[in-house]
Amino acid sequence: MDLTDAYENGAHIPGAADYPPRWASAASAFRSALGARAECDIDYGSGARQVLDVFRPEGACKGLVVFIHGGYWRKFDKSFWSHLAAGPLARGWAVAVPSYTLAPEARISEITREIVFAVTRAADLVEGPLVITGHSAGGHLSARMACEGVLPEGVAARLRRVVPISPLSDLAPLMQTEMNVDLKIDAAEAKAESPAFLGRRLGVDCTVWVGAEERPAFLDQARWLAEAWGCAHRIAPGRHHFDVIEEMEEVESPLIEALIGGVT
Repeated sequence: MDLTDAYENGAHIPGAADYPPRWASAASAFRSALGARAECDIDYGSGARQVLDVFRPEGACKGLVVFIHGGYWRKFDKSFWSHLAAGPLARGWAVAVPSYTLAPEARISEITREIVFAVTRAADLVEGPLVITGHSAGGHLSARMACEGVLPEGVAARLRRVVPISPLSDLAPLMQTEMNVDLKIDAAEAKAESPAFLGRRLGVDCTVWVGAEERPAFLDQARWLAEAWGCAHRIAPGRHHFDVIEEMEEVESPLIEALIGGVT
């Protein structure tokens, strides 16, 4: 069965082509407005895309949020998402946003390892509790960071919460899509890289977040992870796959509360 359309988002969202340039413009303006509080292009490895940005709040920092971008592991970089740091920053949290090597240059298992290095580097730069979130493919990667044995112990001990947004939690269905020409997922990698079949680290809180207007496949993927991990599952009313992340910009939004509310 060809599942390409089941996992196609843009074709089912009005004005989908307008979103990436809008994100890029908002992100650029956000970085400019932050000035010295935006620390950009910090290396976490030797690869051209192994860089991250750190945005710091005014005054004392309560901890670190890492946001991992989506794009089916094939598109985008950190420069599109800086503005999503606005909500956590306003509440006193630093935010790190990494880029990573894209498929087909890197397999998903390799991207997971890169994100481990990125989170570790960011944690070296900012003290305090650690919260990880990400959207779509980044939702998958954020969930992978909560899996037992993935992060180095010193970093994992600081991880309090993950909030995978519209995550891909079972990679096997993607083997039946056209994008697998780039992703090259096989049965072994699907098993090893699917958070829905992996154990969550003890003591790490999780809320799976998804938009009510998303494709049925993404509603399923979110539910599978929440059921597998026995964790909170929030369905945001009126949100589709591209605008579900917009609450990251709002200081008191339900998504920001799910992300950092009560974390110490």
